[in-house]
Amino acid sequence: MVERVPGEYTTHETRAEANERVPKKLRYKQIIEILKDGPKTAKEIAVEMYRRGMTPTAERNFSGPRLTEMSFSGVVEPVGRKKCQYTGHTVTVYDLTPIKKEQLKGDD
Repeated sequence: MVERVPGEYTTHETRAEANERVPKKLRYKQIIEILKDGPKTAKEIAVEMYRRGMTPTAERNFSGPRLTEMSFSGVVEPVGRKKCQYTGHTVTVYDLTPIKKEQLKGDD
């Protein structure tokens, strides 16, 4: 009999369910809109999303996973590091890629 690790299956199942419920395309648009104002950290983006009424809290998890996905797809890129004003840790600063900025010029 294979011994099961406590929480192993539940964790994978709930994580998958939560990931399916996330309105990713909406979050991508919101993050792009915020980054039009200039480079920001994941936490700064989350705080701004909350301030604008886009999310129920300023939790970093509203923006962090989406930034990773957007980075892989070439929409945003890491442009530096800085000390986070909220946590005191060194964190990544993100900005729209030059290609995405050029695309957005046509939308104005």
